Amino acid sequence: MDPLSLASRIASSGLNVQETRMRVLSENLANAQSTGDTPGADAYRRKTISFSWELDRSLGASKAKVSKLDVDPSDFSIEYDPGNPAADDKGMVKLPNVNVLVELADMREANRSYEANLQTIKQTRELVSMTLELLRNQ
Repeated sequence: MDPLSLASRIASSGLNVQETRMRVLSENLANAQSTGDTPGADAYRRKTISFSWELDRSLGASKAKVSKLDVDPSDFSIEYDPGNPAADDKGMVKLPNVNVLVELADMREANRSYEANLQTIKQTRELVSMTLELLRNQ
């Protein structure tokens, strides 16, 4: 496989990974205030994502892939809110273990990584076009 095609495929795997990461982060942000529906019920639990590199023998190179989607086992914060439907008999409500600032920072990083991979694909296409144009003009 030619180096330009290889670069595009590797960057494409990075796009897929970052797209999944942004989806998970968006879900966490959307549920940052989601408490349980019944008294004493657990709140939304933050989702996590892990990546790894996988050797693609057909390419002869490693590609990024999502290796694991999981949930964050950290404790919920608890708040006194007796009027909430999720309040227990003491009026305490479990709040999601989502830190909005952390999720936003991760989202910004994922977005930048996505853009970098996209730029790699664009530049690769440009190089292929320039090469074809040079070959046509000979």
